[in-house]
Amino acid sequence: MVIDAHQHFWQYNPTNHAWIDDNMQAIRKNFLPSDLLPILQENEVNGCITVQVDQTEAETEGMINVAAQNSFIKGVVGWVDLQAQNVEERLNYYQQFSILKGIRHIVQGQPKGFMLQPKFLNGIKALLQVNFTYDILIYPNQLEEAMELVKKNPNQLFVIDHLAKPYIKAGLIHQWKKDIETIAQLENVYCKISGLVTEAEIINNSNLHQFTPYLQVATNAFGTNRIMFGSDWPVCLVAATYKKVMNIAKEYFATFSKTEQEHIFGLNAIKFYNIK
Repeated sequence: MVIDAHQHFWQYNPTNHAWIDDNMQAIRKNFLPSDLLPILQENEVNGCITVQVDQTEAETEGMINVAAQNSFIKGVVGWVDLQAQNVEERLNYYQQFSILKGIRHIVQGQPKGFMLQPKFLNGIKALLQVNFTYDILIYPNQLEEAMELVKKNPNQLFVIDHLAKPYIKAGLIHQWKKDIETIAQLENVYCKISGLVTEAEIINNSNLHQFTPYLQVATNAFGTNRIMFGSDWPVCLVAATYKKVMNIAKEYFATFSKTEQEHIFGLNAIKFYNIK
């Protein structure tokens, strides 16, 4: 089974989605399951993991409902306020929904030290009690802090979204590589091969090599059992089509064994998110 481990839905609202700036006008509209299904079918993808974009429980509830109506959605990564005093109560409530697999907070927009605050750490600790995963959405300069978070929670499953958004456009790789290699030594951390096209120069067939060093680092660091393909649709549409995003990954992993490819394009996501 081929699983897209990272995509989003939304009904566009200029206030709720203020992060979609003038450079991203292509995605200033609704993106619904009916838009994605034919794209998945065209690219022979069997299912997807849909991930939060709004930091509200209302969106989490909506995603659960949408997944119940669309069998190709194999899991939901929602949002709960991990810093709330009643975080255990809220997580216990959401445990009843088997389609909800994990939680994410948009940490990339938070100040230094956010992940190590007692309230946030308490929320992460509570995830383990309900068997929810945690998606780490950060920039490269937050990787060191993320390492400390992971070390404090050795039994919690984490996945780094978008390879921590390396600075591909600027060609900066040295420190990111060092930090990725270090955090990958912690075996409870996975990594998503996703979101690269929006961190790069304009995509065309002559510059696909710009992704190779970053894919090499991630694959060598995490191995083929702890990386998973994600499209980051529809955000990817700012830079490339779904097919182009998938082909970048397919071409890079073309020389890998069939078993390795099956893990990268599906089995790892199934294992990580406990998809039945």
